[in-house]
Amino acid sequence: MAPTLAPGACRPYAILVAAKSPNAPRSRRALSPDARTRIFWGGGSAALTVVLVLLWSNLSSPAPPVVPTIPHTYAAGDSQFVRVMSSLLGPPMVGGNRVRTLLNGDQSFPAMLEAIRSARRSIDFESYIYWSGRVGREFADALSERARAGVPTHLLIDWAGSWVKADRTVLDRMRSAGVEIVMYRPLRWYDLDRINNRTHRKLLVVDGRIGFTGGIGIADQWLGHAQDKDHWRDTHFAAEGPVVSQLQAAFMDNWIESEGHVLEGEAYFPPPAPAGQALAQAFRSSPGEGSASMRLMYLLAIAAAAHSIRIANAYFVPDSQVVAMLVAARRRHVDVEIIAPGPVLDAQLVRRASRAMWGPLLEAGVRIYEYQPTMFHVKVMVVDDVWASVGSTNFDNRSFRLNDEANLNVLDPAFAREQARVFDEDRGRSRQVTLEAWRKRPLWERVRERWALVFRSQI
Repeated sequence: MAPTLAPGACRPYAILVAAKSPNAPRSRRALSPDARTRIFWGGGSAALTVVLVLLWSNLSSPAPPVVPTIPHTYAAGDSQFVRVMSSLLGPPMVGGNRVRTLLNGDQSFPAMLEAIRSARRSIDFESYIYWSGRVGREFADALSERARAGVPTHLLIDWAGSWVKADRTVLDRMRSAGVEIVMYRPLRWYDLDRINNRTHRKLLVVDGRIGFTGGIGIADQWLGHAQDKDHWRDTHFAAEGPVVSQLQAAFMDNWIESEGHVLEGEAYFPPPAPAGQALAQAFRSSPGEGSASMRLMYLLAIAAAAHSIRIANAYFVPDSQVVAMLVAARRRHVDVEIIAPGPVLDAQLVRRASRAMWGPLLEAGVRIYEYQPTMFHVKVMVVDDVWASVGSTNFDNRSFRLNDEANLNVLDPAFAREQARVFDEDRGRSRQVTLEAWRKRPLWERVRERWALVFRSQI
């Protein structure tokens, strides 16, 4: 007689009971139709439960921590601001740095390729996007040549960001040349609860002496100078000086997690040598280390603003506390301007969720602009024309809570003024959104924007 199963028993339990029963049938065919039905549905329920639990663990993210209102007690140029950024959040801001601005692919790709081709001791490269195409092949050729020349060359690519669009032939060619390539968090059954946590960092460090970060990925969309809707507007940055060691540490963070061995020694961390006058800090965040620190960094910078805040960001979806901090800045007569993408955007859901949050900002006098010619992929924030944060971080929950990100914070009036100048140029190619126009947008747009906010935790 077949064993009786409790209602809803899962398949492993059913098999265990059957195996332990002295009268258990020896084959599936010997089971009664009723027993087979219960086993089928029991196993299906268990599998569905596992899938739902994994889906929930990936798609739910903790609510952003509510930080008590941060008062404006010191300005971004004050020494106290430097101490807070260095001690509360870390790593410390260090002097003796030079940071160059590289606009679009026209300036960024040649500078990065030149650094790679000049490498003598090490190349460490991390990117969310490494897609097939002309740019991918050109970088592959440069990396392969240096690897064949004996330079240790490491490439860390995010699996979700690149696996579908990567050229397998190009990757295999690099591996054959000696490039060590690692996919960050590939799809594995035992790691499904972390599949939604990606590395969004864009880091290139050569010989431990020059580092690059910003918004640019390795793909043909970034070629040119944002000349049409098929070529994106973006900014990258090249750093030299002691802060490069911090950029290198940010790369090592994910390399050690993914590959399990440490890259160290003077090839990666040479003695720091001054290259300029700027104070700088390579600020990184990840879910495992409490990525809310990136959000706190932005909140502290907003609180420190005494004159102006300029935010240029590809995915500007602020939460209610960020909105409140920006409104508070306006109340103390800080000039606040924001540039976000316009109609050319790779994620319309993000644009709708962003626009849904603009009401209190526009009412407070924040000026918001939408970039018109092409996709706007910049990630820059400038405070009081003395401090700037640049890098891979978007102004949204995904960057603040789910992704691994890296920003370069620079305290240097000349650098900050240059970012303000570029911001003004981008504003000239943007359309201002007025409060009146925002209030008069069609009902169907409002409905879609409210619906988009349902997914705010994932965008």
